[in-house]
Amino acid sequence: MIDERVITRAIIERYTDKILSCLDVDVVVCGGGPSGLVASYYLSKGGLKVVLFERKLSIGGGMWGGGMMFNEIVVQEKGKEILDEFEIETKPYKDGYYTADAIEAVCGICYRAKRAGAKIFNLVSVEDLVVRKEEVCGVVINWTAVEMASLHVDPLTVMAKAVIDATGHSTEVVRVLEKKMNVRLMTPSGKIEGEKCLWAEVAEDTTLENTREVYPGLYVAGMGANATFGSYRMGPIFGGMLLSGKKVSELILSKLK
Repeated sequence: MIDERVITRAIIERYTDKILSCLDVDVVVCGGGPSGLVASYYLSKGGLKVVLFERKLSIGGGMWGGGMMFNEIVVQEKGKEILDEFEIETKPYKDGYYTADAIEAVCGICYRAKRAGAKIFNLVSVEDLVVRKEEVCGVVINWTAVEMASLHVDPLTVMAKAVIDATGHSTEVVRVLEKKMNVRLMTPSGKIEGEKCLWAEVAEDTTLENTREVYPGLYVAGMGANATFGSYRMGPIFGGMLLSGKKVSELILSKLK
């Protein structure tokens, strides 16, 4: 016999337990694209308490669609090493180039991040930050549906020792800080430099170089790192994104542990 009341109660109680366990964490990851998921995996594997918020129904970011909805991605040697660790199949194409199925890559990385201990919430938007004594120490969250419908519904907060902006091209979290607090970021101009046009060769390297702390307690990773520090986009080659997620995890683990 199936009782709809039991089903409803089970979902509400278990979700409530899950979100209550994430109100005070070591790291909040904003954005469930490849860099955010990889960072969540390595941070959780390193023993930190991690929660990831993704505003959309599905995770995966730009990786999910491959290149122009051809759901294949390209990585080079270093990126392949990370996919190998996640047991994601890659195929050699030409010297130094490998392809992987975009769906397998997203699902595999997400699965490993979850099994490592990361908590992942979809349909939740990070709309603001908690800042104390010139340091980011938490995020402000709301349902994405509230945001989409422009409803006046007050948000809730999640406290953290570090926050990662992995929201991609739009650098949504850094942009909130810049706009609301009028702070000086750790960029050449003190502001978001903005993303340049596509140049994969340069962008692959600068994505990794620009993955760093941009304000005390706030880090940028993935495409948002290049947008924040003023470099190029790279298109459907994802090694830099994967390596960026690993690098930001190493920076935070070094600081917190």
